[in-house]
Amino acid sequence: MSNILKRMAIFSKVVDCGAFSMAAKELGITTSAVSQHIRQLENELGIQLLLRSTRSLSLTEAGQCFYEDCVLMIHAAERGQQRIAALRGELAGELRVATSTEFATHYLVPALQSFLDEHPRITLRLEIHDEKIDLIGQRIDLAIRGGVLADSSYVSTRLARFREVLCASPAYLADHGVPESPQALTRHQWVTFTPLGNPQFVRLNHANGDEHRLRMTGRLFTNNGMAMKELALAGKGIIRNFFVNVERELRSGDLVEVLPEWRLPEINCYAIMPRRDSQPLKVRRLLEHMKIHLKEKEQNSVDQLRT
Repeated sequence: MSNILKRMAIFSKVVDCGAFSMAAKELGITTSAVSQHIRQLENELGIQLLLRSTRSLSLTEAGQCFYEDCVLMIHAAERGQQRIAALRGELAGELRVATSTEFATHYLVPALQSFLDEHPRITLRLEIHDEKIDLIGQRIDLAIRGGVLADSSYVSTRLARFREVLCASPAYLADHGVPESPQALTRHQWVTFTPLGNPQFVRLNHANGDEHRLRMTGRLFTNNGMAMKELALAGKGIIRNFFVNVERELRSGDLVEVLPEWRLPEINCYAIMPRRDSQPLKVRRLLEHMKIHLKEKEQNSVDQLRT
């Protein structure tokens, strides 16, 4: 298909210029190459398009009909290019955004609501995946994840940093005991979030400089963050989660922070995008909007921790 479209464009240029040599000059190819493309086009169509003489070219009846179709094709291609240029230069068109279940609930959806209110010509397709996906294959403009994807076909930019906590239900802690040291965690049941890896490793830091890296095991594994929290609420084990995702349960007492004097390293939140020569304006504006929104959310979490 691509070859015949190319030959249709060359044929149209020959007709417009009135000579193979002039068409070749405008196209930046040799005259013999132009002649070869026209000959191949006529062979593929099984009909003569041009009447050639030493001094001029003229169209056959079939050539005239075909030329009109070629002009329509070229105009359609030009309109497509103009529309793409317009979409890259204004906030319009479809945005495909992917993120995890809990990040969508607590961070992305509130930010997108205000973004869509400000830009009514944007159409949003939100894909919720707790595991990594092929951004290029699924035509995702932007994915929001914790950590960095080590893939050269993607580019990433940091949006914010968030605190994780260890927590469990009061019922679980009553049955299994409250861990009093990092080493005690290895004797407990864990609900493991599989996108973080299996088995799960946890690194804990104390204000006095002590550090422990522990390997956690358990009987329950899930790739869904909300399911992980529900299992913790049901007393099935200890989980690690973003503070904002369990903040309400911690304040209500439905979950209890485990080893609060120890800290998990903060997690960087990244926007991941397919590598392009230039990101569309709508993607760049969404990134700016998300950075502002997440910075406010991050600061609110810090302020709440201090109170």
